[in-house]
Amino acid sequence: MTQMTGPVPVLSTQPVAPVNRASFRVTALGGGHGLSATLKALRIVAAEHLTAVCTVADDGGSSGRLRKDMDVLPPGDLRMALTALCDDTDWGRTWADVMQHRFTSKDGITGSLDDHALGNLLIVALWELLGDPVEGLRWAGALLGARGQVLPMSRTPLTLSGLIHPKDGEAPVRMTSQAELARAGSLGRLTDLLLEPGDAEPCMEALTAIELSDWVVFGPGSWYTSVLPHLLLHGLRTALSETEAKRCVVMNLKPDTDETAGMSPADHLGVLADYAPELHIDAVIADPRSVTEAEQDSFETAAARIGAEILYARVRKESQPDVHDPLRLAIAFSEVFGA
Repeated sequence: MTQMTGPVPVLSTQPVAPVNRASFRVTALGGGHGLSATLKALRIVAAEHLTAVCTVADDGGSSGRLRKDMDVLPPGDLRMALTALCDDTDWGRTWADVMQHRFTSKDGITGSLDDHALGNLLIVALWELLGDPVEGLRWAGALLGARGQVLPMSRTPLTLSGLIHPKDGEAPVRMTSQAELARAGSLGRLTDLLLEPGDAEPCMEALTAIELSDWVVFGPGSWYTSVLPHLLLHGLRTALSETEAKRCVVMNLKPDTDETAGMSPADHLGVLADYAPELHIDAVIADPRSVTEAEQDSFETAAARIGAEILYARVRKESQPDVHDPLRLAIAFSEVFGA
């Protein structure tokens, strides 16, 4: 793989030559919009041998309501992953829209379905009928014609907590809520993340996918609440550290968010090294506009610390600079994977 340190060429927008789909396997880990962006790109280069492993600690919005009311896994990240794997056909686009559709009551009415995504309700219905989250997701994927499979990181709903160190120097406070932690950066520095229950078992199908993969991909996404949780679950972290698969990290296009205020790209890689020092990363994909010239040395030092080479590639949409372009990201993955 080439480490690009000079001027970055404009990536071609021609279709990517697919990898040998009979044998090439990729597992992507994360949640929300970040994992969705990765899957849309990987769908081009990994096709049927693609697995998404999603966080299950969400406690906000429609997912949080269903989790509380029905005692189920939060379905939102799983829904978004399934939607991302829909084909770019009339069937796939229609079902993607159906899964993402949210209900809104008429003016003046607060209804029980308000803000629920139809896909969340469909997934929970399948879970109730089939009695198993993984089996329910398989049926949902078959209905949508999804290219690949979607798995929860655990069959147990998880709770994420962390210490907030306020900017005013007051004593740190432990916050227990993924939805709240997603805005923690505006309050102060976030440390000491924990997943509960501590003895939760990872999804065995996810462990198998990781073991059989050629590449495992982390990010982009909310660093503390979507990417890092996979390294907080002991059995999953062990599998990620011991797999013979190579590992790739996709950096966020905007490192300074509500969750990671004040953090540099190097700090993001440092978080992974701090929580899983045994984890070796082979490659890091970063858009050159996301790493300033002043940050480049520290970023490359942080990448070397975890064993990774950096591929600087223009992977953002020109019309939406905070959004990954699936085709450009697919080209970057092809270069990293040696396709």
